Parts: sequence; C-alpha cells; structure tokens
Amino acid sequence: MNFTRRELLERCAVFGAVTLASSVSLPTLAAAWDEAERKKTTPHSELGPFFKREAPHDTVLRKPGDAGMPMALSGIVYDTRGDIVPDAKIDIWHTDNAGFYDIDGYRFRTQLTPGPKAAYAIDSVVPGHYPSRVCQHVHYLVTAPGHKPLITQMYFATDPVFDGDPAKNYTRDPLCGSIDLVRPVMIKSDGNQMVAAVTFDLVMERA
Repeated sequence: MNFTRRELLERCAVFGAVTLASSVSLPTLAAAWDEAERKKTTPHSELGPFFKREAPHDTVLRKPGDAGMPMALSGIVYDTRGDIVPDAKIDIWHTDNAGFYDIDGYRFRTQLTPGPKAAYAIDSVVPGHYPSRVCQHVHYLVTAPGHKPLITQMYFATDPVFDGDPAKNYTRDPLCGSIDLVRPVMIKSDGNQMVAAVTFDLVMERA
C-alpha cells in the first residue's frame, strides 16, 4: 500500500514513531519533507543538428573493434518531487571516438524505455571531440506523459578541455551552461578491459 507523506506522518504520529513540537503541524512538516526531497530539473542544452528519429532500441552500442575507451553510461529518470518516471523514453546519441556522428546510419544512437524502476544503462565508447564543439558530450532527449520534454547534454569531468578543474572551466564550452551537466568518470575493470563508468540521472519537470 502506498501512502502520501502526510498519511505516513499521521500514522507515525499515531503510533508514537514521530513526536511533534506543539508549534509544528503535520501539514507544515509534510511540506518541509516535500521540499527536502525535491530535485533540480536537469539543465537544458541544445538539441544539436545531428538528432535522428527512430533510433534502434539497443543497449550495447559498442561493437568489437570499435576504437576508443569503453563507456558504461547509466542513470535513473526522476521528476522534481523525487519520484521515478518509469514511462519515459530516452533518445541518446554521440560521436564515435574520432568525433564523427553517423549521419547515414545509427551507430552510437539508441532510444530506450527505462521501465518500472526508471533506470537506463548503455555500453558504448567515450565520444571524441569534433571541430565545431569544444567538449566531449552525449546528447539526450527525454519525453514522458505529463512531463515537459527534456533536452540536454552530458559532459565528462575528465575532458582535457577542463584542465582538471571542470568547476572552474566548464564554461569553455558555450553550450555547457551548468556544472551539473559535468559528471565524474570512474575507471573500472570488467574483467577483460578498463571501462569509463559514468552516472547521469535525469530530472524532468511536470507539465
């Protein structure tokens, strides 16, 4: 059975699990709880000219022999209340290791439906730099019923452009409008090779 925060607080108060000061009401406490649980909407970024509709529903974008650092990219889709969004659709696309988009086909492009736990994960390669952009990045287009579309990009804290200090230097790419879009990179071993593991949660705004 699912309870609202207010119902949960009321039951806790009835059973003595929560003791309220005389000056604090349940609605006030519930509102404060809601505010503490709220998440910031993922910052917007440009869609870019290389988006293609109807990408295949693949989670393994990396093929044997692909150049570049293997990448494990994952995350969860939330709304600003902190609830998961299980019916979202996520388009993800990026360049190959050399910085080229596949215009004729669908290499390094996918459309995912996260499912009941609103989690997504793909295996790919770390994208390269290309001349008209400063930083390595991954594009996202996220849609879900009852939510505003989210168009954004994810950047790598390890990008040489940041000179080891992304908090200071993220504005070197004019399209990277927030440090929240720059994500840490963990280098892990999957038993056979080293993999760059990146987590990028997505937060949508309700319509």
